[in-house]
Amino acid sequence: MKVNFIISKYLAISAIGLSLLSCDKGLESLNENPDAYGEIIPEYLFSKAQLDAVNVSYFGTSALTIGGSMQQFATYKEVPAAGDKYFNDGYSKGYFTAVYPNAVNEIQEVIKALSENPEDVTKLSIARIWRAYIFHHITDLYGDVPYSEAGQGISGQVYTPKYDEQSAIYADMLNELEEAASALNPSLTSFGSSDLIYDGNVDKWRKFAYSLMLRLGMRLTNVDEQLAQTWVEKAIAGGVMTSNDDLAKIDYVDGSQVSSRNPIATALLDGDYIDPQSEDNVEGGKLAKTFIDHLKTTGDPRLNAISVVWVLNGDRYVADTTSTLQEGMQNAAFNSKPAEFAIYSEPHPNTILRYDAPLLVFTNAEVDLLLSEAALRGWYDGDAQSAYESAVRAGMAQWSLFGEDGVISSTRVDSYLEQNPYLTGGSMDEQMEQIHTQKWVSLFLDGYEIFANWRRTGYPELTPVNYPGNLTGGVIPTRFVLPDAESTINAANFQEAVDRQGVGNSFTSTVWWDKP
Repeated sequence: MKVNFIISKYLAISAIGLSLLSCDKGLESLNENPDAYGEIIPEYLFSKAQLDAVNVSYFGTSALTIGGSMQQFATYKEVPAAGDKYFNDGYSKGYFTAVYPNAVNEIQEVIKALSENPEDVTKLSIARIWRAYIFHHITDLYGDVPYSEAGQGISGQVYTPKYDEQSAIYADMLNELEEAASALNPSLTSFGSSDLIYDGNVDKWRKFAYSLMLRLGMRLTNVDEQLAQTWVEKAIAGGVMTSNDDLAKIDYVDGSQVSSRNPIATALLDGDYIDPQSEDNVEGGKLAKTFIDHLKTTGDPRLNAISVVWVLNGDRYVADTTSTLQEGMQNAAFNSKPAEFAIYSEPHPNTILRYDAPLLVFTNAEVDLLLSEAALRGWYDGDAQSAYESAVRAGMAQWSLFGEDGVISSTRVDSYLEQNPYLTGGSMDEQMEQIHTQKWVSLFLDGYEIFANWRRTGYPELTPVNYPGNLTGGVIPTRFVLPDAESTINAANFQEAVDRQGVGNSFTSTVWWDKP
């Protein structure tokens, strides 16, 4: 489903929820906008809720803050070094301030509009599943957040929502996924073309719901292992993604309308990599040494789909994917432009930086890796090695969705698995490390899940940096910082949440499920 198909529709209704103001009798016509709809149209607003959920301050939060701390991106500059040098917590606040007035409010209005008619139960169930997806990112980044009272400014005049404890949020999200997946009815009307991910396919939404349940259930392993097992086994029994045909993605198009372009490509190009002919980048960014070294050392063929070095050929620069040329930049190693800056690797312009690249929302590769862990724990009767190898194959095959330069031959995949066999005889920790280091690679560009999974598992093992003046005392950040405005606008609820989570509103406090 191409985004430009509904762009004009969702723009037309973007102000619906904000224009429901009362009018004095007799003056209604003066306050009517002739170009706007007079009521919520759930289908169109659902499209916008999907787009706004995957396009939330990507450059500052995912690339700079998470990408740097997870050592997949690096920068020599200080201002954008939230994750590279743990030097700036401002970017982490942007996700919160963008997601609530947009995706959260929109999906809440969709759910409200669909709750009135029993014939809308399938659409309502899909909306509930998408709400859980939206909120699991928010709570995983910040911990305790507004949840039960969120998005009720219009319908309930709740302008200072309480911060729910993350344990309660997780319990409700998992219950929502279970109820919504069970209520999906393929004989009733779905969202059809207004669903930018699955085009209204009910069976695929059911798999998405159980796959998200699997992700969230596994998140509980360190805080309540028995509860984690319960939800993981429910998810597997319900039916998770089983092939790349099931993966969730949004397709975008290149063109003059910015809203139709892939938001990751747009953010990376605008934020850093806009001019390949330049010997500098806007924010001094490159791909990180830790990431590139890992891909090179393991002989990972995804290196050539992910990374390029710009080489001068005559009077112009060309992108060279030769493996031996790829060189990542060391995190926090510089405070001014290094002399060798031009030779460091950047994102591939014909895959990652394509405006018409798909955005992968949830992949079969991740599900297979979760199944591999579940088998390792004895919670799944499948084989950990088989699930792992399926994940590797799926994770490499998904790059073909990014165009010709992303295609990886089966011969190269086979060679990679031969060079890096699954550690069947390894300890639990060794197998966990292999599974979740693979996840770090497979989920590249999905920084939110990489960050959450690293906090839960500790893998991959990353060496922290200790740049002068950093905000964490030289430890990798473990939570996003809530915006300053919350301490005044919603002061009492904000302070209660901060006090519950310890170490104040800081990079080094932890969320509920992040236990050693």
